[in-house]
Amino acid sequence: MFERLRKKLSEFRETVVKKITEKSEKEEGERGRAEETAPKGLREKLKEKGRAILEGETVLDEKDLEKPLEELEIALLESDVALSVAEEIISSVKKELIGKRKKWGMDTEQLVKEAIRTALLGVFSTGTQLDFEAFVEKREKPVNIVFVGVNGTGKTTSIAKVGKKLLDAGYSVVIASADTYRAGATEQIERHAANLGIKVIKHQYGADPAAVVYDAMNYARANRKDVVLADTAGRMHTSVNLMEQLKKICRVTKPDLVLFVDEAIAGNDAVERAKKFDDTIGIDAAMLTKVDVDAKGGAAISIAHSTSKPILFLGTGQGYDDLVHFDANWLVERLLGENGSAG
Repeated sequence: MFERLRKKLSEFRETVVKKITEKSEKEEGERGRAEETAPKGLREKLKEKGRAILEGETVLDEKDLEKPLEELEIALLESDVALSVAEEIISSVKKELIGKRKKWGMDTEQLVKEAIRTALLGVFSTGTQLDFEAFVEKREKPVNIVFVGVNGTGKTTSIAKVGKKLLDAGYSVVIASADTYRAGATEQIERHAANLGIKVIKHQYGADPAAVVYDAMNYARANRKDVVLADTAGRMHTSVNLMEQLKKICRVTKPDLVLFVDEAIAGNDAVERAKKFDDTIGIDAAMLTKVDVDAKGGAAISIAHSTSKPILFLGTGQGYDDLVHFDANWLVERLLGENGSAG
């Protein structure tokens, strides 16, 4: 996963390291020639001025990195990093590398890598953090988690994965089949639930989705269940009527957590949808599916930054256990080519 962006970041590092090496060698050569021809008094000043070079230090200016930074910004945009996020990353890299005297020496590669790491981690620091397990543990039971998103993004399968994770942690789970509009939606969630041994609360086709979630919460209270996972109808963020139904679900059932689900491969479309869902109903966090086939990696960076909401999980396959906790350090390490491959 994330092959394209990882490759471009690696190319940028190599370019900057080359620039630093060339500039250091050029400055040292120029200082040496100047010392040979300068009067004795000036020669001493040149020696003092050139001491930084002798110690392996040099200063990069904006002109040195103008083209590499431009290429990096294009690479970020091509990797589905939103424009505002790409600009912030470039600004941070500039701040770390330009105009500062650095003792590059043998650690040039590592220093450039740290500048990129700082920039990437910085775009995640603007959002809130959420420990899912601690959240579920501390909330009054039953915990009501509503899943929202557009059609075809793997939302129903994601609900099953979260259900499996909760079961493994020792919680009892109920699923509310609140997608009452899509033919076969209830049957789909029931197949997953049967595989996992989870009770499904459903109404007839065309019923009020808010009523389904409301009844599921009442069932959970009466039967001392810990968590209700509500599967809502997938809808485009531009559908006013369906978004109003989501608002009603949230108003009537007061979810503890509204979780937005989309595909990592949707790129900037996922970013725009996440922002729209957040503006319309208010999301608390996001999860991305199909991360295992995402060669770009920009959606994860952009959604977290653009909504200031955390990404909780990444779907990495079709199995119920193919779900990993999202961690900014985990993503950045893979984008920098560390800890082996990012597969």
